[in-house]
Amino acid sequence: MTIEIWQGDITTLAVDAIVNAANESLLGGGGVDGAIHAAAGPGLLDECRRLPELRPGVRCPTGEVRATAGHALPARHVLHSVGPVWHGGQRDEAALLANCYWQSLRLAEQMQLESIAFPAISCGVYGYPLHQAAAIAVTETITWRRGHAWPLRILLVAYNTATFKACQQALAAAGQTAAPDPAPPARTALPGLAAAH
Repeated sequence: MTIEIWQGDITTLAVDAIVNAANESLLGGGGVDGAIHAAAGPGLLDECRRLPELRPGVRCPTGEVRATAGHALPARHVLHSVGPVWHGGQRDEAALLANCYWQSLRLAEQMQLESIAFPAISCGVYGYPLHQAAAIAVTETITWRRGHAWPLRILLVAYNTATFKACQQALAAAGQTAAPDPAPPARTALPGLAAAH
């Protein structure tokens, strides 16, 4: 099975879970975090507020993940993962970013989710270099796929052409091939697992 790449709006995907590139408060923010909260409606924010704080303002530390319902999203669940802020690579950013992918996949497996879609975690205001982040996303998802059957479908969602190309290049560097652009993923289309595009 291959890892798929899809360019578009992650909030429109009818998958079992989308991953939110969240901040530690889980109370919404900019970029994909704000878009997911806006599309999910106020129920998502209410559910996030009910999650316990580990310390003031921190419901999910960097590199970890928390699950909520999808609320008004087509996705059944949102897995909130907090990526690292880029500090030049000197503060374990690569390991923390890798953990975002690994822990999200681990939780999806525990929840027996068939499909999961990831945004480009930490590549917005957190400033992670796009090509380095794409390489980590591809490496972690391919490594996971080799040892685990679930989730059945893993998608890397690119919000723009630059992200799409970075993911394609990372897949090619990992020895994976890209296929033509298929239709947007949907829960009902799981048996026809498409190749990366």
